[in-house]
Parts: sequence; structure tokens; C-alpha cells
Amino acid sequence: MNMIYKIAKTELQMLFYSPVAWLVLIIFTFQSGLIFTNAIEMVEREQAMGYDPMFISSSLFGRLFYTVQDYLFLYIPLLTMGLVSRDLAGGTIKLLHSSPMTNTQIILGKFFSMMIFAFLLVGIFVIYVIYSLFVVEHFDVLYILTGILGIYLLICTYASIGLFMSTISSYQIIAAVGTFVLLIFLNFVSSIWQDIDFVRDVTFWLSLRGRAESFTGGLISSEDVVYFIMVPGMFLWFSIIKLSSRVNHSSRGQNAIKYVGVFLVVAFVGYLSSRPHLMGYVDTTRENSRTLTPNSQEIVKKLKGGLTITTYSNLLDDDFMKAIPRYQNYDKERFQEYIRFKPEIKMEYVYYYDSVQNTRRRGFLADLPMEKRARQIAHSHKIKFSRYLNPEQIKQVIDLTPEDNRFVRQVTRESGEKMFLRQFDDMMRDPSEGEISAAFKRMVMELPTVGFLTGHGERNINLYRDRDYACFARDKRFRHALLNQGFDVTEVTLKEDIPALINILVIADMMQPLTENEMKRLERYINRGGNLFIVGDPYSREFMNPLVEPFGVEFTEGILVKPTENFQPDLVMAWPTPGALELSYFYENMKNWRQCAAMSGAAGLKYSTDKGFNVVPVLQTDTTGVWNEMETTNFIDDTVRFNPSAGEIEQMYTTVLALSRPMGDREQKIVILGDADCISNAELFKSREEIESGNFYIILGSFSWLSDGEAPVDVRRPKSIDNRLFLGKTGVKITDIMFKWFIPIALLIAAIFVAIRRRGR
Repeated sequence: MNMIYKIAKTELQMLFYSPVAWLVLIIFTFQSGLIFTNAIEMVEREQAMGYDPMFISSSLFGRLFYTVQDYLFLYIPLLTMGLVSRDLAGGTIKLLHSSPMTNTQIILGKFFSMMIFAFLLVGIFVIYVIYSLFVVEHFDVLYILTGILGIYLLICTYASIGLFMSTISSYQIIAAVGTFVLLIFLNFVSSIWQDIDFVRDVTFWLSLRGRAESFTGGLISSEDVVYFIMVPGMFLWFSIIKLSSRVNHSSRGQNAIKYVGVFLVVAFVGYLSSRPHLMGYVDTTRENSRTLTPNSQEIVKKLKGGLTITTYSNLLDDDFMKAIPRYQNYDKERFQEYIRFKPEIKMEYVYYYDSVQNTRRRGFLADLPMEKRARQIAHSHKIKFSRYLNPEQIKQVIDLTPEDNRFVRQVTRESGEKMFLRQFDDMMRDPSEGEISAAFKRMVMELPTVGFLTGHGERNINLYRDRDYACFARDKRFRHALLNQGFDVTEVTLKEDIPALINILVIADMMQPLTENEMKRLERYINRGGNLFIVGDPYSREFMNPLVEPFGVEFTEGILVKPTENFQPDLVMAWPTPGALELSYFYENMKNWRQCAAMSGAAGLKYSTDKGFNVVPVLQTDTTGVWNEMETTNFIDDTVRFNPSAGEIEQMYTTVLALSRPMGDREQKIVILGDADCISNAELFKSREEIESGNFYIILGSFSWLSDGEAPVDVRRPKSIDNRLFLGKTGVKITDIMFKWFIPIALLIAAIFVAIRRRGR
């Protein structure tokens, strides 16, 4: 060990006597300081503008960690090119071999010097951490230190590769170029030979691309730890073999056998380390953001036996690229958090082509016959077309017509239960933890069934007309639809008693009155404690008021208006009340994101508290500028004017109410909504300039409360507490000078001092 230390000390001295090490250190420090100070400036600017930054620890270091991995490619070859090449070129390698030093000691000593230099590089980040402890409220130090560890291990891995390349040639420039090429290869090795399952797993594990991302995200996995031990160890072993061959004059064949043997050992260990049953994890984030939430963990525990997730990828669907063979391992990472708690999850893939409605027109391909179009797409993306089943063949496996032949996953339990996981037509596309856990939960327990009343002109849950409720209820591609949040959805009538399986009854904007018998059947449902979601508006007032009067509620006369310059006057905005925040965390999300409910053509809700119900206003309008317009009906051409003599009252209006009362051993819950359009197909996807609306929160918040929290699955995490930066403009300027200029200039002065001192000798 003493010999290794002496070699490392000598190498460090030589390294810092050269301008290359100083140049790398100075440029690295300047670039890192530039990124870090820019992040600080951005956070401070947000605070000055009145925003509430969250997860400041991640904001300051996230881009730094991400960017630094890109330019390590440029630095490491310059640092390692002379480690052995210099000795080979100068003949000093013979002196080393004639000394008592072994080849192993020589290689380990030189590598140890690079480990120390790597520590100096990441030491810059440690300075940022110490600084952040004083200027960031509740700085998440453990998470950031984990990221720094990942960067350090990555630098060491790069250094081991550079060390090996320096043993190959006596020319430093060749060693540098060779290191650069090998690093590029190891970053892209995961894209080759992807049609062979075992090879795909090995090359994916061997790849350097994104290897430190788990660390920089705050997650330490045993697979990554093994990687950062085995891969540097492999290249150090290669270096020892190469150096020994120069002394022993081993043949190329003998060396090749040794190289292959070492590689096979590392590949085997790597393959074993990537098996889910053998993997361990440590989440170092304060909020456990890299781990399933407790509710999801409990759901996974109930999934006894085997579980298979089969992905059906249609070549003609817009999402087909997600699961092609060369991206399979990346696709599997979407479920890594679940595999962590249920290692027996299997991922299978079925490829096919068939007609699909969502496909965007692809130029001239749109006019080709289906098979030719599929072949052309496969050819363009270098995909083996023979992998893909034709429409007749896929139908023998599964009929995906009800799923519109879209990209979809089917979850199948060993016991036979099946459930679909879908892609959604939004920016995220993929199902989040909430949707995945909801699907799993439906497989292990009975979740609430929502019945939509029909037969009286109610909003239709099967149609996509502007006024109807298909998106809200059962749209398979709308993330917030009840169907995708764990609820079963069905239609019911009052021709007979409401079935016992109905947990929540939706009465949406009736345009015809109930008959006497129908009213009795509805009363029987209410008397047994059934929950209700009642929706009305000014135009259905005469039919809806008889339903809500027994609860002490009334849809007010007139249409709520608030004249503004940019919108029709019958568009009002309603905001969550303090009581709403206690009912459901979804309303709290709505408040935190400063979103309102945009309501066009709404009725206010009057209520009394003498009917035995606890009444909580959920959404309310502004206190001024809003009134119940009694005279105007044409809000496009006419101008509304406030007229108290017509019965118009300017005040704050409640547009959503929550009522509850004890019923035996449970609580009956009722939600009443004064605007039927605000959760319609058209309104859920409508955006308006200057209005941040979150109407879908009405769906999520109401049905979460009505279902006693059974669905949607609660996947909340602890709130961020590193939310304040204790720096003003002056502090930001000082920080900018210190990290962007002072430290790099100080290093430059040190480099000049060392150079002068050396020249003086």
C-alpha cells in the first residue's frame, strides 16, 4: 500500500507540474460556477417576482449535475493520456519494471492519483454545498451529497478507461483520442444488438449513458454500486494485463483470452446485479421522491403471486417508438419503482400493426395501404418488420378493438385478473404512479362504482359532443376520467331500484322531471345512505330544484355574470374555500397552483343548515362584480347591466356545495354543482388567455371525498421545505463574483505560482 501511495504522489506532482491539470481544473471550476450562479439568479428572480420556489436544492444542483456529465468527455482524456504513455515514450517504464514495484502496484498507484484529482474536482461541488447550507432554508444536503458521489464515481470510471488506453500506445495523443472514442462507444453500446434479450441486458448494464442519474436523483441502487466497482475494476485489470504483456511478451492470443475472461466475469456479475430479486435501494431524498408512496406500497403488497405487464405496441400508433426492442430497457424503467417492491413482475412485449385512429398523417405514407405503410415505417426506423403480427394474427392473441388499437399495456395477475394501462392524450403521455396504482388497486379490491342516471335528458357519458360527459366519465385517453382513476362507471335508470353495487349516483342536468315512482326509488337510495353527485345549471333549474330542496339547497334564479373586457359576461371564476381544503387535498393542489374553476352559464347555490346536513361551501366566486343576471339571455350581442330592481344581487355566490350527515356506521355525502358545463367535454380541454383553470380538480376532489379516499389513489408526498433562498440582489452579485470569477482566478494564480517556482528550480 505504501508503494501505491508513493506512485500516486509522484503522479500528482507530475500532473500539477503540467498546464493540462490546471487548465482542466480552472475551466471545470468556471463552468460549474457559471451554471450554479445562474441557477441561484433564477431562483432569486422567481422570489422577487412573488413566486414560491420549491425544491430549491434540486433547482440549484440538478442542472449542474446534468451538464457536468456532458463535458467530462472532454476533460478526462486530457488528464489520463500521459499516465502510462509518458513512461512508455520516455523509457521510464523499464526503470519501474526493474524496481521492486509490481504491475498491479503501478496501475493502482496511477489510478489512485486520478481518484485524488477527481476528489479535487467534486470538491468544488462540496464548496457549493457548504455555501448552500447557509443560504437555502432546510437545504437537502444528503440528497445533494449522493449526487456528488455519483459524479465522483463516474469520473473515476472515466479515469480507469483513460488509464487503460494510455497503456496501449506511447503516443499521448493516440491515448487521448482512443479514450474519447471508447467513452463514446460505452455511452452508445446500449443501442447495439438489442434484438437478443441476454445481449440487450448486458450491453444496457455496461452502458455509461445515464449511469450516474440515479445518484444525482437521490437514489443509491446496488446495481449502480456494483457497476462502479466492476467496470473500473475491469479496465484496471485490462491495464495490468497489457502492462504485464510488455514484460512477459505474451502473444496477442493469450492476451485476448485474458481480456475475454475478465469481460465475461464482469458481464456475468453485472447481469446478476441487474436481476430485480438481487437489487437493493437507498432513497436519500428528504421526501422519498424516488420511492413509491406508502399507499402504493400497500397496494403492491396485496398483489400476491406473479404479475405480468404485457405491452401491445402498434407500429401505426403514435407511441410505437416507446417500446421498440432497442428501447425496451428504458421502457422497463418506467415501472422500476414497482419492480423494486415486487421483483416478480415480468415485462413482455407484443408487436403488431393494425388500423388506428390517432395516427397523425405522415406525408405520403397516409395514402399507402396499411401493410405498405407499416413496412415503410419499420424500414425508416430500422426495425425488423418480421417481428410484427398482422391484423389477423394479433386478433388471435387479443382483440384490441375496444382500445382503438392504441399503444396499451395489459396487467395480468397469476390468479387471472386483468387490467389495462393506457397512454393519455396529454403532455405526459405515460401513466403516472396514481394511474398505475389505481389499476393495481382495482385488481385486489372492489372500488367504488359510479352510476350515471339516464332517461331524463341528462348529460351523456358515451358521447363526445361539447355538452356531454364522456371525457369526465370513461374516456380511456383522458388521465382524469373516473375510469382511469380507479372507479367503475355504468349507466342506471329509475325503472327499478338502484342496484346495491352503486356507491355514488350522478344526476347530471336533468331536462325532464322524475315520475312519482322514480322519485320514490331515488328516495330509497338516499335513505339507505347512498352518496350523490348532483349537477344542474340555470336552464335545468325547474327540474333540479325538486331534487335538492330536501337537502336545504336551491339553484338560484338567473345566470351568474361578471363583465370583463376579454370574455363573455356569463363566465365567472370560482375559487376553493378553506372548507374545501379540508375535504380533499385536490382542492389544496388547486389553491397551491393558483387555479380556479371557470364556469360559463352557472347558477348560484342557496343553502340552509336545518335539514340535518353539515354544509360546506366548496367553490365560491369573487365578492364583488358578480351578480345573478335576470334580464339578459344573449350574452354575445347584448350588454349586461346590474339592475337591483329586477332581483339581481351583487355578492359572493357559492357554486359547489358539499353536504354530509351520519347514517348508521358511515357518513352519507352529497356534492351539488351549479354549473353542468364546467366538467363537460368542451370545457375540460378549453384554455383561456389570462385564466388558469383547473376544472378537472372538481372531478378529482369531489369523487375522492365521495369515495372516502378510496379513489383516486393518494400518491402525495411530503411538501418541499427547502423553499426559500436567503439572498437578495446584493447577495446574488457577491455569489456570482465568488464562484464565477474569484475561485477560478485564485486557481489561475496558483497555477502561475507553481509554474514560476518550477522554472526557478
